[in-house]
Amino acid sequence: MRFNPPLEEGRLIRRYKRFLTDIETVSGELLTIHCPNTGSMLNCMVEGGQVWFSRSNDPKRKLPGTWEIAETPQGRLACVNTARANQLIEEALRAGVISELNGFTALKREVPYGQENSRIDFRLDYADGAAYVEVKSVTLGFDGSAVAAFPDAVTQRGAKHLRELAHLARDGVRAVQLYCVNLSGIEAVRPAVEIDPAYAAALREAKAAGVEVLAYGVRVTPEEVRVDRRLEVLFD
Repeated sequence: MRFNPPLEEGRLIRRYKRFLTDIETVSGELLTIHCPNTGSMLNCMVEGGQVWFSRSNDPKRKLPGTWEIAETPQGRLACVNTARANQLIEEALRAGVISELNGFTALKREVPYGQENSRIDFRLDYADGAAYVEVKSVTLGFDGSAVAAFPDAVTQRGAKHLRELAHLARDGVRAVQLYCVNLSGIEAVRPAVEIDPAYAAALREAKAAGVEVLAYGVRVTPEEVRVDRRLEVLFD
């Protein structure tokens, strides 16, 4: 996925009220732009660090742009727009990059399912049945480590999705938890048990129930974001 029009560069001043970000562009323009990330963005941003944003010319929008990429305290690049994860995964699925899920005959998005009134990110139809794929965007990295973690804040919704996937797997339906790691310089991903032990426990239970747990890394540059490699998932 190439950014078109190209992203603009700036420096982070602050993120606040979850969805607002103040930046200064390279030309000295002070802007308040949209932060499309509901997480804590732990270890994902640093005041004064570089940011890249997409600018909107839509007169109906309240804010003139959207924060897309951040320089992390570890010097990595993170795609902080969580809406990009599903777009990237769909692009990779259709291109055959995610080999474990190749061969589907139809792809449907946001399909209602489950016992807790959920919606699955993707339902893939195959000749022998369907696969339900839940996508999570990962941006939490650490100093001196090539292992990313999820989540970056307590997520009851994330645990709910794992329960739903586990129910499917126990009923003989293919269920997949797919981590889209939107962070450069990463080789593996793990549950962030130190942040949300309940989520980590739910992931282990889902895996034991037969849920497939996959992770794919994203090449992140100011020009392009693209799923390009399989990553290891660590449970210990």
